[in-house]
Amino acid sequence: MNDRWFECAAVLFDLDGTLVDSTKVVGRIWGEWARRQGLDPDWVMHIAHGQRTYDSVKIVAPYLTVEEQHQAFKDIEGREIVETDGLVVFEGGKQLLESLPPNRWTIVTSGTRLLAEARLRAAGLPVPGRMITADDVENGKPHPEPYLKGAEILGVAPETCIVIEDAPSGIRSAQAASMKAIAIPTTYAIQDLQHADVIAPDLASLSAIASNGVIRLTVRGPLH
Repeated sequence: MNDRWFECAAVLFDLDGTLVDSTKVVGRIWGEWARRQGLDPDWVMHIAHGQRTYDSVKIVAPYLTVEEQHQAFKDIEGREIVETDGLVVFEGGKQLLESLPPNRWTIVTSGTRLLAEARLRAAGLPVPGRMITADDVENGKPHPEPYLKGAEILGVAPETCIVIEDAPSGIRSAQAASMKAIAIPTTYAIQDLQHADVIAPDLASLSAIASNGVIRLTVRGPLH
């Protein structure tokens, strides 16, 4: 065991693959769309996770017209909002959120606001009063803008934030925003997450204690 701890002013969470396991839902919807396009579903999923839906469509299907890409985005996102069968919260997620002051954590997701709210409610997790979604940024992850705006809405300096992520694009976004990133290997292999500050075994290995405006976040090992 080689536990590590971090002190921070706020904790910023990715959503899919970090707090909620949407693998079955996303895999089903993106897989069906990929097959209709004649694309490899596994490759499409690897590209799509951790990025905005529209950005992913542009990357995997550059042959589509702008209008067709927008329609694909609307179709995929629309299904993801209403289809929640198989969506579950990761063990330890609700407890971790409840241990944090409400004004010292938020969600920074590549999904739209409607999608984020739908998934949080389906998973039985609190919906933060303010969060950053695809609707709020010009540049999605791995650009630093999403996490910089996450710090801004909480009123804290970026360098005082810790980010919990499951995707390489999110880790790069956090670190480009001068934040430390803790990776959870739920979606990507450990070797794909090596640039994180630490790789935790799972979400349940994280715990937090807040006192006098400082959050002490402990990550229990084995760590990478």
